[in-house]
Amino acid sequence: MSHAEIGVFGGSGFYSLLDDVTEVKVDTPYGAPSDSILMATVSGRRVAFLPRHGRRHTIPPHKINYRANVWAMHRMGVKVIVSPCAVGSLQRHIEPGHFVLADQFVDRTKGRDDTFYDGPITAHVSPADMYHSGLRDLMVQSCAAAGITVHNGGAVVVIQGPRFSTKAESKWFTDMGWQIINMTQYPEAYLCHELGMGVVNLSLVTDFDSGIVADTEAVTAHSVLEVFQKNAENARRVVLDFIDRLPADLDQFMSRQALQMTRGDGHAVGPFDVRIFE
Repeated sequence: MSHAEIGVFGGSGFYSLLDDVTEVKVDTPYGAPSDSILMATVSGRRVAFLPRHGRRHTIPPHKINYRANVWAMHRMGVKVIVSPCAVGSLQRHIEPGHFVLADQFVDRTKGRDDTFYDGPITAHVSPADMYHSGLRDLMVQSCAAAGITVHNGGAVVVIQGPRFSTKAESKWFTDMGWQIINMTQYPEAYLCHELGMGVVNLSLVTDFDSGIVADTEAVTAHSVLEVFQKNAENARRVVLDFIDRLPADLDQFMSRQALQMTRGDGHAVGPFDVRIFE
């Protein structure tokens, strides 16, 4: 089994220009991941890239096997997950072309397999501080170095998809004070958290959702793709720079925000104790 320290849920835009890219197929107890994992070396670190929608973008957000994707990364030894995604803005000051680093989520999905604790062991993993603050600080530095307007923190509303929000829903989310909207951050980021991997989100703002807050036209798939493609190279530069900024000792760095897990019987569960899954 190949080994990697860092995982990126992103497609070919992140690894297409890297040298010595190898393909690895990983089997999981939860079925097949979205695709094979592509391995490469970035700044002397082994990095695993996995396109969450498949390399040809054939898997819609509500059909992604999130548990298989996350398990595959963990099986390869990944400690840090970078989770880029396209998002719509719910607030006027967050404009298309800006980046947002989410620090909270609001789950509006339904029916997704969203935990590794299906029994017989029951555990309750708090997502209160799910996104790793230290990783987010490094990502802010990478965005600043690239000259990109970045919002450090914000709540991402995760909807089921594949449909976009109605105007009524979008107004509700805006009135609640939430910042951005997406279809994949839950349960992807939370599952990484359950397995003790540090997660940092990189949200690329493509639109104003239903258009209410900016008095614009409602979002379309075409407009999302158009803006996302324009920002893809910026995202790639930021992610590669972020990897270069990671400290040599990831274990020590990650321990600053230790994972808190409590089993149903009251005993603590260690963040890297995967024996319960094997």
